[in-house]
Amino acid sequence: ADSPLASDVEFKTFEFLAPVFSRLMDAESAHNLGVSLFANGLYPIERRERDNDRNNADASGEYAEMREMLRVTNVFNDGLMTFPNPIGLAAGFDKDAKTIQGMREIGFGFVEIGSVTPQPQDGNPKPRVFRLRELDAVINRYGFNSEGIERAKERLKKEKNRVAATVVDNKTEEKEESTTTTTTNVIAPIGVNLGKNKTTPESEAAKSYALGATELGPFADYLVINVSSPNTPGLRDLQKGSSLVKILRDVVNARDRLLVKEEKKKSLPVLVKIAPDVDEKGLKEIAKAVKKAKIDGVIISNTTIERNDRVQQHENGKEIGGLSGKPVFEKSTEVLRRFYELTDGSIPLVGCGGVFTGEDALKKIKAGASLVQLYTSFAYAGPALIPKVKRELYEALKREGFKNVNEAVGYDVKQRKKRNRFLFF
Repeated sequence: ADSPLASDVEFKTFEFLAPVFSRLMDAESAHNLGVSLFANGLYPIERRERDNDRNNADASGEYAEMREMLRVTNVFNDGLMTFPNPIGLAAGFDKDAKTIQGMREIGFGFVEIGSVTPQPQDGNPKPRVFRLRELDAVINRYGFNSEGIERAKERLKKEKNRVAATVVDNKTEEKEESTTTTTTNVIAPIGVNLGKNKTTPESEAAKSYALGATELGPFADYLVINVSSPNTPGLRDLQKGSSLVKILRDVVNARDRLLVKEEKKKSLPVLVKIAPDVDEKGLKEIAKAVKKAKIDGVIISNTTIERNDRVQQHENGKEIGGLSGKPVFEKSTEVLRRFYELTDGSIPLVGCGGVFTGEDALKKIKAGASLVQLYTSFAYAGPALIPKVKRELYEALKREGFKNVNEAVGYDVKQRKKRNRFLFF
C-alpha cells in the first residue's frame, strides 16, 4: 500500500470523485466536506516523489529530476527555508489549521492557513459562496469566518510536534539501516494568514495583527498580513499609506521580539497580501511602505471586486464579494509584473490568482513570482490537480530551457528590460 503505484490509484480515484461532490453539493457544503475529509485522513498520498523510498523504482529517475528542478531555495534570502516545490495552497481553504498534514502529504510545496482572527467570529450570513462553473470562477463573501487564534494555535502546535517526531523516527530508521543514504525529503513550510475581527476599529488594527503574530508566530514558517479581503468593511483602506506602514511595522516588531525570545527559531518572514484592484499610485505607495517596514515578501493577489462582461452576464455574476479563478488571472499577473518592476525584483513575490495549470504557474513565475498559490482550481478539481500542475510546470520549464524555478523568476520582465535598453541605444 505504501508504494508509488498506490499513489496513482488514489489520485485517480479522487480525480473521479471531486467533480461528483462539486456537482451534488452547494459550494460551501462541498468546501466543508473537503476540509472534513482531509482532517480525518481521507486523501491520496504522494509517494512518487520520495527520494529515499526503497519502494520507489524511480527514486533516481524522472521524479528525481523533477524534484530537483522544482525545489525552491533561499526565497527570503535567509538561506533557511526550502520549499519542495513552488506550488502552494492559498489561504481560505483551511481557515482553522485542520488539514495541514493532508495538504503536505498530497504534495503541496507550502500550505497557508487562515485568515485567522484573534477572536472567533461567524463571518457573513449564508449563502456566501457562489460558483461560476462555466468561467472556472467563484465569488465568495465569507467575511473571515474563523474559530480564532486559540483553536488554530492548538492545531499548529500538534502538527509541529508530529513533524518533529517524524524527523526523529526517520533519523533512527536510517541509523538502524546503516546505509549511506540520508533523508533529503523537504517538509512543506506552513504560512499563517492573519486577519482582524470585523468589530475591531481601524485604530486598533495594527495591535490586532501584532497579537496574531505573537501568538501564532512560534508555530509558523512565515506570516501573512491580510489587508486585502473585500469582505470585511474598511479592510482594504488599511492598504493605504500611513495605516499600512503602522500595521507592517507593528507586526515586524512583534516578529523581532518573538525571534529574540524563541532562540531556536532563526527566521520568520512577514509577508503582506494585496488586492489586484490597486492603481499605479496605490501600488507605488504599497511598494514604498513594504520597503520602509522591511517586509520580507508580498502575495499578489487576493480576490477582485471588478467584474468583466462575461462575469456580469453569469447568473451568479452580480453577487457581492471577491471574485477568484480564471477571470482574475491576467489582472493579478499584470499587477505582479508591475510590482516586480517597481521594486527591481528586490522583494520576493508570491503569485496568486487564477492558476489552473503548470503553464499558468510558469507565467506567474516569469512575471516575478518566486512561489505560486492556488485555491479555486483546487476547489473544482480536487487533490489530483496538484501532481498534474507540478508535472506540467516541470515539463514547461524543460521546454523553455530553464534548469530550475529560480532561473525563471522575473524572466519576462528582465527580457523586456533588455529589449528596451537595446532599442534605446
